[in-house]
Amino acid sequence: MSNHHMKKHFPIEAFKHKVIMDPNIAHENWKIIEHAIHQIYNHNANAVACEVIYRHAYNMVLQNFGEKLYSGLVATMTSHLKEMATSIEGTQGDSFLEELNKKWNHHHKSLQMIRDIMMYMDNKYVPNAQKTPVYELGLNLWTEHVIYSEQIKTRLSNTLLDLICRERVGEDVNGELIRNTTKMLMDLGSSVYEQEFETPFLQVSAEFYRAESQKFIDCCDCGDYLKTVERCLDEEMDRVCEYLDPSTEKKITNVIEKEMIANYTLRLIHMENSGLLNMLRDDKYEDLCRMYNLFCRVSDGFYKIFEVMILHVRKSFKELITQLERSDDPSEFVQRLLDEQHKYEKIINLAFNNDKLFQYALYCSFEVFTDF
Repeated sequence: MSNHHMKKHFPIEAFKHKVIMDPNIAHENWKIIEHAIHQIYNHNANAVACEVIYRHAYNMVLQNFGEKLYSGLVATMTSHLKEMATSIEGTQGDSFLEELNKKWNHHHKSLQMIRDIMMYMDNKYVPNAQKTPVYELGLNLWTEHVIYSEQIKTRLSNTLLDLICRERVGEDVNGELIRNTTKMLMDLGSSVYEQEFETPFLQVSAEFYRAESQKFIDCCDCGDYLKTVERCLDEEMDRVCEYLDPSTEKKITNVIEKEMIANYTLRLIHMENSGLLNMLRDDKYEDLCRMYNLFCRVSDGFYKIFEVMILHVRKSFKELITQLERSDDPSEFVQRLLDEQHKYEKIINLAFNNDKLFQYALYCSFEVFTDF
Protein backbone atom coordinates (compact mmCIF):
# COMPACT_ATOMS: atom_id res chain seq x y z
CA MET A 1 0.00 0.00 0.00
CA SER A 2 1.39 3.34 -0.93
CA ASN A 3 2.29 6.04 1.54
CA HIS A 4 -0.38 8.20 -0.05
CA HIS A 5 -3.11 5.82 1.02
CA MET A 6 -1.65 5.37 4.52
CA LYS A 7 -1.66 9.13 5.28
CA LYS A 8 -4.40 10.18 7.69
CA HIS A 9 -5.82 13.72 8.23
CA PHE A 10 -6.57 14.83 11.79
CA PRO A 11 -8.86 17.88 12.08
CA ILE A 12 -7.64 20.71 14.32
CA GLU A 13 -10.37 21.92 16.64
CA ALA A 14 -10.49 25.14 18.64
CA PHE A 15 -10.39 25.00 22.42
CA LYS A 16 -13.86 24.24 23.67
CA HIS A 17 -13.33 26.22 26.84
CA LYS A 18 -12.19 29.83 26.74
CA VAL A 19 -9.39 30.67 29.15
CA ILE A 20 -10.83 33.17 31.64
CA MET A 21 -8.61 35.53 33.62
CA ASP A 22 -8.95 35.16 37.34
CA PRO A 23 -10.53 38.33 38.86
CA ASN A 24 -7.63 38.56 41.28
CA ILE A 25 -5.17 38.57 38.39
CA ALA A 26 -7.29 41.22 36.62
CA HIS A 27 -7.14 43.30 39.78
CA GLU A 28 -3.35 42.90 39.94
CA ASN A 29 -3.08 43.93 36.29
CA TRP A 30 -5.16 47.02 37.00
CA LYS A 31 -3.00 48.00 39.97
CA ILE A 32 0.07 47.84 37.71
CA ILE A 33 -1.68 50.04 35.11
CA GLU A 34 -2.92 52.42 37.81
CA HIS A 35 0.59 52.80 39.18
CA ALA A 36 1.85 53.61 35.68
CA ILE A 37 -0.81 56.35 35.28
CA HIS A 38 0.25 57.82 38.62
CA GLN A 39 3.86 57.80 37.44
CA ILE A 40 2.91 59.63 34.23
CA TYR A 41 1.01 62.33 36.11
CA ASN A 42 3.74 62.61 38.75
CA HIS A 43 6.34 63.59 36.12
CA ASN A 44 7.99 60.19 36.17
CA ALA A 45 6.90 58.91 32.76
CA ASN A 46 10.41 57.62 31.98
CA ALA A 47 9.89 54.93 34.58
CA VAL A 48 6.87 53.55 32.71
CA ALA A 49 7.45 50.51 30.48
CA CYS A 50 4.81 51.36 27.92
CA GLU A 51 4.88 48.03 26.07
CA VAL A 52 4.40 46.13 29.32
CA ILE A 53 1.54 48.38 30.42
CA TYR A 54 -0.05 48.10 26.98
CA ARG A 55 0.08 44.31 27.29
CA HIS A 56 -1.63 44.37 30.69
CA ALA A 57 -4.39 46.62 29.33
CA TYR A 58 -4.70 44.40 26.26
CA ASN A 59 -5.14 41.29 28.39
CA MET A 60 -7.78 42.93 30.58
CA VAL A 61 -9.87 43.88 27.55
CA LEU A 62 -9.32 40.50 25.92
CA GLN A 63 -10.54 38.75 29.08
CA ASN A 64 -13.67 40.92 29.39
CA PHE A 65 -12.38 43.26 32.08
CA GLY A 66 -12.73 46.32 29.85
CA GLU A 67 -15.26 47.97 32.17
CA LYS A 68 -12.92 47.60 35.15
CA LEU A 69 -10.09 49.11 33.12
CA TYR A 70 -12.18 51.98 31.79
CA SER A 71 -13.83 52.92 35.09
CA GLY A 72 -10.46 52.69 36.84
CA LEU A 73 -8.94 55.04 34.28
CA VAL A 74 -11.77 57.56 34.82
CA ALA A 75 -11.33 57.46 38.59
CA THR A 76 -7.53 57.79 38.43
CA MET A 77 -7.54 60.66 35.97
CA THR A 78 -10.27 62.42 37.95
CA SER A 79 -8.19 62.18 41.12
CA HIS A 80 -5.19 63.84 39.47
CA LEU A 81 -7.29 66.53 37.82
CA LYS A 82 -8.87 67.46 41.14
CA GLU A 83 -5.37 67.87 42.58
CA MET A 84 -4.46 70.10 39.63
CA ALA A 85 -7.60 72.18 40.12
CA THR A 86 -6.71 72.70 43.79
CA SER A 87 -3.23 73.87 42.82
CA ILE A 88 -4.62 76.31 40.23
CA GLU A 89 -7.22 77.64 42.66
CA GLY A 90 -4.50 78.49 45.16
CA THR A 91 -2.54 80.77 42.83
CA GLN A 92 -2.70 84.54 43.18
CA GLY A 93 -2.63 87.42 40.69
CA ASP A 94 -0.98 87.05 37.31
CA SER A 95 0.31 83.56 38.11
CA PHE A 96 -3.24 82.17 37.81
CA LEU A 97 -3.21 81.81 34.02
CA GLU A 98 0.41 80.67 34.06
CA GLU A 99 -0.42 77.85 36.49
CA LEU A 100 -3.53 76.93 34.52
CA ASN A 101 -1.55 76.63 31.29
CA LYS A 102 1.27 74.74 33.00
CA LYS A 103 -1.16 72.16 34.40
CA TRP A 104 -3.03 71.95 31.08
CA ASN A 105 0.18 71.26 29.15
CA HIS A 106 1.12 68.52 31.58
CA HIS A 107 -2.34 66.93 31.47
CA HIS A 108 -2.42 67.10 27.67
CA LYS A 109 1.00 65.45 27.37
CA SER A 110 0.03 62.80 29.94
CA LEU A 111 -3.23 62.16 28.13
CA GLN A 112 -1.45 61.45 24.86
CA MET A 113 0.74 58.87 26.56
CA ILE A 114 -2.22 57.26 28.33
CA ARG A 115 -4.12 57.08 25.05
CA ASP A 116 -1.23 55.14 23.52
CA ILE A 117 -1.09 52.51 26.26
CA MET A 118 -4.90 52.20 26.19
CA MET A 119 -5.04 51.89 22.41
CA TYR A 120 -6.47 48.37 22.38
CA MET A 121 -9.22 49.37 24.82
CA ASP A 122 -9.94 52.41 22.62
CA ASN A 123 -10.22 50.24 19.50
CA LYS A 124 -12.19 47.28 20.92
CA TYR A 125 -13.94 47.95 24.22
CA VAL A 126 -14.85 51.65 23.77
CA PRO A 127 -16.90 51.32 20.54
CA ASN A 128 -18.59 48.10 21.64
CA ALA A 129 -19.55 49.57 25.03
CA GLN A 130 -20.38 52.97 23.45
CA LYS A 131 -17.97 54.77 25.75
CA THR A 132 -16.11 58.02 25.13
CA PRO A 133 -12.65 57.49 23.55
CA VAL A 134 -9.71 58.02 25.90
CA TYR A 135 -8.43 61.30 24.44
CA GLU A 136 -11.87 62.88 24.34
CA LEU A 137 -12.54 61.51 27.83
CA GLY A 138 -9.43 63.28 29.11
CA LEU A 139 -10.58 66.58 27.59
CA ASN A 140 -14.06 66.19 29.06
CA LEU A 141 -12.70 65.42 32.53
CA TRP A 142 -10.40 68.47 32.40
CA THR A 143 -13.36 70.63 31.43
CA GLU A 144 -15.55 69.21 34.19
CA HIS A 145 -13.07 69.25 37.06
CA VAL A 146 -10.84 72.20 36.17
CA ILE A 147 -12.53 74.65 33.82
CA TYR A 148 -15.94 74.25 35.46
CA SER A 149 -14.55 74.32 38.98
CA GLU A 150 -16.43 76.92 41.03
CA GLN A 151 -13.13 78.56 42.02
CA ILE A 152 -11.80 78.66 38.44
CA LYS A 153 -14.74 79.14 36.05
CA THR A 154 -15.61 82.80 36.74
CA ARG A 155 -12.04 83.75 37.58
CA LEU A 156 -10.80 82.43 34.23
CA SER A 157 -13.29 84.48 32.22
CA ASN A 158 -12.75 87.62 34.30
CA THR A 159 -8.96 87.37 34.09
CA LEU A 160 -8.98 87.09 30.28
CA LEU A 161 -11.45 89.96 29.92
CA ASP A 162 -9.46 92.15 32.29
CA LEU A 163 -6.25 91.60 30.30
CA ILE A 164 -7.97 92.50 27.03
CA CYS A 165 -9.61 95.60 28.54
CA ARG A 166 -6.23 96.72 29.87
CA GLU A 167 -4.67 96.28 26.45
CA ARG A 168 -7.48 98.31 24.83
CA VAL A 169 -6.55 101.30 26.95
CA GLY A 170 -2.87 101.05 26.13
CA GLU A 171 -1.32 98.68 28.69
CA ASP A 172 1.14 95.98 27.69
CA VAL A 173 -0.16 92.48 28.38
CA ASN A 174 1.09 88.95 27.86
CA GLY A 175 -0.50 88.12 24.50
CA GLU A 176 1.10 84.68 24.38
CA LEU A 177 -0.50 83.73 27.69
CA ILE A 178 -3.92 84.84 26.43
CA ARG A 179 -3.39 82.95 23.17
CA ASN A 180 -2.41 79.73 24.95
CA THR A 181 -5.47 79.98 27.18
CA THR A 182 -7.97 80.65 24.40
CA LYS A 183 -6.41 77.85 22.34
CA MET A 184 -6.86 75.50 25.29
CA LEU A 185 -10.54 76.43 25.50
CA MET A 186 -10.93 75.86 21.76
CA ASP A 187 -9.17 72.48 22.04
CA LEU A 188 -11.79 71.52 24.61
CA GLY A 189 -14.50 72.27 22.05
CA SER A 190 -15.94 75.34 20.36
CA SER A 191 -18.86 75.32 22.81
CA VAL A 192 -16.46 75.61 25.76
CA TYR A 193 -14.59 78.49 24.06
CA GLU A 194 -17.85 80.27 23.29
CA GLN A 195 -19.41 79.75 26.71
CA GLU A 196 -16.40 80.45 28.89
CA PHE A 197 -14.81 83.23 26.87
CA GLU A 198 -16.33 84.42 23.61
CA THR A 199 -19.87 85.21 24.79
CA PRO A 200 -18.79 87.35 27.78
CA PHE A 201 -16.01 88.86 25.63
CA LEU A 202 -18.55 90.06 23.05
CA GLN A 203 -20.85 91.41 25.77
CA VAL A 204 -18.07 93.38 27.44
CA SER A 205 -16.85 94.58 24.04
CA ALA A 206 -20.32 95.88 23.13
CA GLU A 207 -20.43 97.86 26.37
CA PHE A 208 -16.92 99.21 25.76
CA TYR A 209 -17.55 100.34 22.19
CA ARG A 210 -20.97 101.74 23.05
CA ALA A 211 -19.27 104.02 25.57
CA GLU A 212 -16.44 104.83 23.17
CA SER A 213 -18.84 105.78 20.38
CA GLN A 214 -20.85 108.06 22.67
CA LYS A 215 -17.65 109.76 23.79
CA PHE A 216 -16.22 110.30 20.31
CA ILE A 217 -19.46 111.25 18.54
CA ASP A 218 -19.81 114.23 20.87
CA CYS A 219 -16.30 115.60 20.41
CA CYS A 220 -15.17 114.61 16.91
CA ASP A 221 -16.13 115.78 13.47
CA CYS A 222 -17.37 113.15 11.02
CA GLY A 223 -13.99 112.49 9.42
CA ASP A 224 -12.16 112.02 12.72
CA TYR A 225 -14.93 109.81 14.10
CA LEU A 226 -14.71 107.52 11.06
CA LYS A 227 -10.93 107.33 11.51
CA THR A 228 -11.54 106.22 15.10
CA VAL A 229 -13.94 103.49 13.95
CA GLU A 230 -11.42 102.29 11.38
CA ARG A 231 -8.69 102.19 14.02
CA CYS A 232 -10.92 100.19 16.39
CA LEU A 233 -11.69 97.64 13.67
CA ASP A 234 -8.00 97.28 12.81
CA GLU A 235 -7.07 96.82 16.47
CA GLU A 236 -9.67 94.13 17.00
CA MET A 237 -8.58 92.25 13.88
CA ASP A 238 -4.98 92.42 15.12
CA ARG A 239 -6.19 91.16 18.48
CA VAL A 240 -7.89 88.17 16.85
CA CYS A 241 -4.73 87.38 14.88
CA GLU A 242 -2.57 87.63 17.99
CA TYR A 243 -4.50 85.63 20.56
CA LEU A 244 -8.12 84.80 19.71
CA ASP A 245 -9.67 82.09 17.56
CA PRO A 246 -10.27 83.17 13.93
CA SER A 247 -13.99 82.39 14.33
CA THR A 248 -14.26 85.41 16.66
CA GLU A 249 -13.20 87.96 14.02
CA LYS A 250 -16.57 88.31 12.29
CA LYS A 251 -18.41 88.47 15.62
CA ILE A 252 -16.26 91.21 17.16
CA THR A 253 -16.33 93.29 13.97
CA ASN A 254 -20.12 92.97 13.98
CA VAL A 255 -20.12 94.43 17.49
CA ILE A 256 -18.13 97.48 16.39
CA GLU A 257 -20.20 97.91 13.25
CA LYS A 258 -23.41 97.96 15.29
CA GLU A 259 -22.23 100.13 18.19
CA MET A 260 -20.10 102.61 16.25
CA ILE A 261 -21.59 102.75 12.76
CA ALA A 262 -25.15 101.42 12.48
CA ASN A 263 -26.33 103.37 15.54
CA TYR A 264 -25.02 106.65 14.09
CA THR A 265 -25.31 106.46 10.28
CA LEU A 266 -27.77 109.32 9.83
CA ARG A 267 -26.12 111.46 12.48
CA LEU A 268 -22.76 111.07 10.75
CA ILE A 269 -24.14 111.70 7.27
CA HIS A 270 -25.87 114.89 8.38
CA MET A 271 -23.22 116.06 10.86
CA GLU A 272 -23.02 119.84 10.74
CA ASN A 273 -19.97 121.27 8.94
CA SER A 274 -18.35 117.85 8.43
CA GLY A 275 -20.95 115.33 7.19
CA LEU A 276 -21.41 113.79 3.77
CA LEU A 277 -22.50 116.99 2.00
CA ASN A 278 -19.45 118.88 3.25
CA MET A 279 -17.20 116.06 2.09
CA LEU A 280 -18.81 116.12 -1.36
CA ARG A 281 -18.52 119.91 -1.72
CA ASP A 282 -14.88 119.94 -0.59
CA ASP A 283 -13.79 116.84 -2.58
CA LYS A 284 -12.59 115.02 0.56
CA TYR A 285 -11.82 111.78 -1.25
CA GLU A 286 -10.12 110.04 1.68
CA ASP A 287 -12.97 110.78 4.11
CA LEU A 288 -15.58 109.83 1.51
CA CYS A 289 -13.77 106.55 0.79
CA ARG A 290 -13.63 105.78 4.50
CA MET A 291 -17.35 106.53 4.93
CA TYR A 292 -18.25 104.38 1.91
CA ASN A 293 -16.18 101.40 3.11
CA LEU A 294 -17.46 101.58 6.68
CA PHE A 295 -21.11 102.20 5.83
CA CYS A 296 -21.12 99.30 3.36
CA ARG A 297 -20.52 97.05 6.36
CA VAL A 298 -23.94 97.77 7.92
CA SER A 299 -27.50 97.24 6.76
CA ASP A 300 -28.78 100.10 4.55
CA GLY A 301 -25.56 102.06 5.10
CA PHE A 302 -24.73 102.02 1.39
CA TYR A 303 -28.22 103.17 0.37
CA LYS A 304 -28.23 105.99 2.90
CA ILE A 305 -25.05 107.39 1.33
CA PHE A 306 -26.43 106.76 -2.15
CA GLU A 307 -29.73 108.51 -1.44
CA VAL A 308 -28.15 111.61 0.08
CA MET A 309 -25.50 111.92 -2.61
CA ILE A 310 -27.87 111.55 -5.57
CA LEU A 311 -30.30 114.08 -4.10
CA HIS A 312 -27.36 116.43 -3.63
CA VAL A 313 -26.12 115.88 -7.21
CA ARG A 314 -29.55 116.56 -8.66
CA LYS A 315 -29.91 119.66 -6.54
CA SER A 316 -26.46 120.86 -7.68
CA PHE A 317 -27.31 120.27 -11.34
CA LYS A 318 -30.64 122.04 -10.94
CA GLU A 319 -29.06 125.08 -9.26
CA LEU A 320 -26.36 125.21 -11.89
CA ILE A 321 -28.84 125.13 -14.74
CA THR A 322 -30.93 127.83 -13.07
CA GLN A 323 -27.86 130.04 -12.82
CA LEU A 324 -26.72 129.36 -16.35
CA GLU A 325 -30.11 129.98 -17.87
CA ARG A 326 -29.46 133.64 -17.14
CA SER A 327 -26.16 133.48 -19.01
CA ASP A 328 -25.83 134.61 -22.62
CA ASP A 329 -22.83 132.33 -23.21
CA PRO A 330 -23.91 128.75 -24.12
CA SER A 331 -20.33 127.50 -24.00
CA GLU A 332 -20.04 128.53 -20.36
CA PHE A 333 -23.22 126.62 -19.62
CA VAL A 334 -21.90 123.45 -21.22
CA GLN A 335 -18.44 123.68 -19.64
CA ARG A 336 -19.69 124.25 -16.10
CA LEU A 337 -22.18 121.41 -16.42
CA LEU A 338 -19.43 119.08 -17.68
CA ASP A 339 -17.15 120.21 -14.85
CA GLU A 340 -19.86 119.36 -12.35
CA GLN A 341 -20.35 115.94 -13.88
CA HIS A 342 -16.59 115.32 -13.88
CA LYS A 343 -16.39 116.32 -10.20
CA TYR A 344 -18.81 113.56 -9.17
CA GLU A 345 -17.37 111.00 -11.57
CA LYS A 346 -14.03 111.52 -9.87
CA ILE A 347 -15.60 111.12 -6.42
CA ILE A 348 -17.29 107.88 -7.51
CA ASN A 349 -14.04 106.61 -9.01
CA LEU A 350 -11.67 107.55 -6.19
CA ALA A 351 -13.91 107.27 -3.12
CA PHE A 352 -16.78 104.92 -3.98
CA ASN A 353 -14.83 102.12 -5.64
CA ASN A 354 -16.20 103.11 -9.05
CA ASP A 355 -19.54 101.73 -7.91
CA LYS A 356 -21.81 100.91 -10.87
CA LEU A 357 -25.01 102.01 -9.14
CA PHE A 358 -23.55 105.44 -8.37
CA GLN A 359 -22.30 105.72 -11.96
CA TYR A 360 -25.71 104.90 -13.39
CA ALA A 361 -27.52 107.30 -11.05
CA LEU A 362 -25.10 110.09 -11.96
CA TYR A 363 -25.56 109.39 -15.65
CA CYS A 364 -29.36 109.47 -15.31
CA SER A 365 -29.24 112.71 -13.34
CA PHE A 366 -27.00 114.33 -15.95
CA GLU A 367 -29.22 113.17 -18.81
CA VAL A 368 -32.37 114.52 -17.16
CA PHE A 369 -30.97 118.01 -16.68
CA THR A 370 -29.21 118.26 -20.01
CA ASP A 371 -32.53 117.54 -21.73
CA PHE A 372 -33.91 120.90 -20.55
